Amino acid sequence: MKKIKEIVVVEGKTDTQVLKELFEVETIETQGLGLNEKTLEYIKKANETRGIIVLTDPDYPGMKIRNMIKDVVPNCKHAFVDRKDAIGEKKLGIAEARKEAIIEALDNVVSFDENSQSISWEEFIDLDIIGNKKKRLLVYDLFHLGYGNNKTLFKRLNMVGITKEDIINELKRQDSY
Repeated sequence: MKKIKEIVVVEGKTDTQVLKELFEVETIETQGLGLNEKTLEYIKKANETRGIIVLTDPDYPGMKIRNMIKDVVPNCKHAFVDRKDAIGEKKLGIAEARKEAIIEALDNVVSFDENSQSISWEEFIDLDIIGNKKKRLLVYDLFHLGYGNNKTLFKRLNMVGITKEDIINELKRQDSY
């Protein structure tokens, strides 16, 4: 069983149970949107000692939790499971996700640099992603950046240092450009 050295931040107990079936791992649970200052301080301390990986549900509350953590720990790592891989019978979330999708997410962890500018807005527009939801979602998937709108994609591409050329090359490999 693969060991994850960082502490993985998840929303709840069932997420922890699923991760412990797949990895040798320690987690911090946010209690969903019940994330409070005490837990945020604990997450901050954990990042200083071992590092953290944020793995929240691919929905609006998950994004809100991720942003709350990023505000306190800007250099934290992120893992994303695609929405299509996290749909259960009655819920959407990490606990309902395909095991392979969770493993892939934690194998493709990303870090964001808020000050990076790897792609300009003009280059982003040239890629013809705006107004093309299929292409936008494909780019999110190809670079393991989670889910969001065009503005969020543009911001995340810059935060991880992905260039227009990187995107064109990946899309060509997918025969989608």
